[in-house]
Amino acid sequence: MSFTVHAITIDLDDTLWPFAPVGARIEHVLHDWMREHSPCTAEAFPVAAMRVLREQVVADHPALAHDMGALRRLTIAHALRDSGADAALLDAAYEAFYAARNDVTCYPDSLDALARIAARLPVAALTNGNADLTRIGLDHHFRFALGAHEHGAAKPDPGIFQAACARLECAPDAVLHVGDHAEMDVAGAARAGLRTCWINRANDAGALRQWRHDTVTPDLHFHTLCALADWLDATQPTPTRTTLA
Repeated sequence: MSFTVHAITIDLDDTLWPFAPVGARIEHVLHDWMREHSPCTAEAFPVAAMRVLREQVVADHPALAHDMGALRRLTIAHALRDSGADAALLDAAYEAFYAARNDVTCYPDSLDALARIAARLPVAALTNGNADLTRIGLDHHFRFALGAHEHGAAKPDPGIFQAACARLECAPDAVLHVGDHAEMDVAGAARAGLRTCWINRANDAGALRQWRHDTVTPDLHFHTLCALADWLDATQPTPTRTTLA
């Protein structure tokens, strides 16, 4: 399939880097920090108990579903309070967590492909997570990052995609959204009027997922971000930005 793209929006977690190892590590980093700075909290909330507490906080605060950072801070605050610890430790504990959260390892193809794509087209990050591209060191590839916490609603809400298009000064059908999640990325972007690219990476066993969404099919389907960069090189003219009427 060939069509003209004037800008790219791209998901971060599990598109540029795998989140699972980050998610596993941050729990232990936070626990180790508590063991050193608030032993009573570490004793009351080992990793498994802290995970249960976070799930409860998420369930109790549905209005914050779009703000991963706020939910994490609330979880830490509850753990400190319920263990009788000093509430003033919250900021330092969150910083320990957040530093680990932004210690990511990109997929082998991501850095080169992202540089190639950003050299050709404006790129914006569009994420439900709370990664910080400046801390990670990738912000120079992006015009901006729009997080669900900033927008006030998370993907697949069409508003977050449309807000990104407006900031890119492009009509939605001139923007290609790139991501790994069938509903949050592909279906959400398609319903907002964007073109879509599903990045379907092989798992550790080399297996690929099958497309199983009932109502939407991605415009493009690649197994690596490098394959998307190759497609852009092969099909796209030197871009002229399309502005909103």
